[in-house]
Amino acid sequence: MVKRTNSEAATNGNGAKKARTDGKKHILLNAFDMSTVGHLSPGQWKNPKDRSAHKRKLSYWIDLAKLLERGGINALFLADTYGGYDTYEDSLDNCIRRAAQWPVTDPTIPISAMAAVTKNLAFGITASTTFETPFLLAKRFSTLDHLTDGRIGWNIVTSWKKAAFKAIGLDSPIEHDQRYEQADEYLRVLYKLWEGSWASNAIVNDPKSDTYADPDKIREIHHHGKYFKLDTRHIVDPSPQRTPFLFQAGTSTAGSKFASTHAEAVFVSSHSPTVLRPKIDNIRKLAQENGRDPSSIKFFATFTPILGRTEEEAQAKYEEAKKYASTVGGLVLFSGWTGIDISRFGDLDKKLTAEDSLEANKVTSILSAFTTTSKEIPEWTPRVVAERAAIGGLGPVAVGTPATVADELERWIKEGDLDGFNLAYVTTPGTFEDVVDLLIPELQRRDLYPKHFDQGLTAREKVYGAGNASLRSDHVGSSYKYDVYEEEPPYVAVDE
Repeated sequence: MVKRTNSEAATNGNGAKKARTDGKKHILLNAFDMSTVGHLSPGQWKNPKDRSAHKRKLSYWIDLAKLLERGGINALFLADTYGGYDTYEDSLDNCIRRAAQWPVTDPTIPISAMAAVTKNLAFGITASTTFETPFLLAKRFSTLDHLTDGRIGWNIVTSWKKAAFKAIGLDSPIEHDQRYEQADEYLRVLYKLWEGSWASNAIVNDPKSDTYADPDKIREIHHHGKYFKLDTRHIVDPSPQRTPFLFQAGTSTAGSKFASTHAEAVFVSSHSPTVLRPKIDNIRKLAQENGRDPSSIKFFATFTPILGRTEEEAQAKYEEAKKYASTVGGLVLFSGWTGIDISRFGDLDKKLTAEDSLEANKVTSILSAFTTTSKEIPEWTPRVVAERAAIGGLGPVAVGTPATVADELERWIKEGDLDGFNLAYVTTPGTFEDVVDLLIPELQRRDLYPKHFDQGLTAREKVYGAGNASLRSDHVGSSYKYDVYEEEPPYVAVDE
């Protein structure tokens, strides 16, 4: 039974939380981690205060989940990758040597253990639409949603790394816009399985007739599309949310169109909120054109806090982190994300532009963000990248007291029209401990973070309010629900 403990759980008629009348909104905070030694601050594994190298132990994840639960963190957002970064020096060697997101283990495996020691923490798991069939992904996420009582979100990504494609036997990645076209069909197949295959009353559990589930209430899906073909019933009965809460990362033209159609939350990254704002405005505009409430899409930005009880303490933590930072590791990540092999530049003060990206495979939105200037970064050069890349993954790093960092979060929310943040760490669990013990009390004092939390909510209810575990009625996935489902005709190729 869901216990409601504050007025923010109230919703409007379409399933979204009612807007506050004081002009403020509670900030949504996710802890941002990755099942790897060097996430966004490579080199910190050398820091004796850091436990990044312990992530292959289940105790790391259990302890982290308990900490985040204590702080009322919305979700643990887990990045993932399917290949190493080999743009820098045209080699994977420094990616491996510097532990720049290498090695990487599967992020889904520890989820059940973390769910077992928490009741409210949600989990956002990155998985690609490129490397496995929709049926297999649907089965895994339905299972996780069952085992966590509905606390699962999916960060939808399309894969682009050469190394990852070679690992599965393909010579080159799929072209950027085609990946999103494929991903759109992928999601529609999943909606058919998650939303359209099972009636809500398909499980009858009738011992007298020896009937556990009624086959007449479990539809066989026949999808014959451009990229995918399947004829099957979904093998897992409906989970608490049916469709996991849908995150998406990517703000290119194709990515923005995809987000405006499918995403319930969008993960964005930049050094400045003014760089993000037009991209966020565009996705909200596209969503409205699709018949969606634009405010229902929640935007989370990367943000790395370095907190101290005094400014001096925070600065000391920052200086200590710089001692262990791997500059080369940061350059490996930057080069991989943007397609700019920064090792080629002899002039450290040469301005970097999008034309310097000679690699066809890259994250288009990140290349745009880190070749676009702002008042924070008036010019991108190899020297600037080297100074910033090793701590925080080129995203904003705020150093100071809880009040100082909270001021910066408020500025980003206001200037960027954001809803929350994926808080990255410098050291783990140290950064997250400081967030829980120092930052959240300051946000609560400002009435920017709830002091009381509804218990036992699904991942979607934690965003939209109690009673809203299902997809919103204005979301495209709702058009595939069992009671309204209509089979689509097979795809027919058209000669161009």
